[in-house]
Amino acid sequence: MQSISVHQLRERANTPLIDVREADEFARGHVPGAVNIPMSSIGGRLGELPDGPFDVICQMGGRSGRVVEALDTRGYEATNVDGGTGEWIAAGYPIEN
Repeated sequence: MQSISVHQLRERANTPLIDVREADEFARGHVPGAVNIPMSSIGGRLGELPDGPFDVICQMGGRSGRVVEALDTRGYEATNVDGGTGEWIAAGYPIEN
């Protein structure tokens, strides 16, 4: 499974970011530009995933890691963000609500 740090995520340009936390978690604050497709519903929303490479984030990296593993087996080019939104916030990076 491919993974990157929140610092590497911040340096990426033009790579879509999927946040797999639940909608209420997402609404409390997320990485700017992230699109919310909760882990609990992603199986029925595969058509909304980007064509080509994209990053996947959650709160700490566990859920997103499981999603990336599952998507890898389906041929998606997904990369996990280690540390998740929690580490992004701890690093002092901006969030959107």
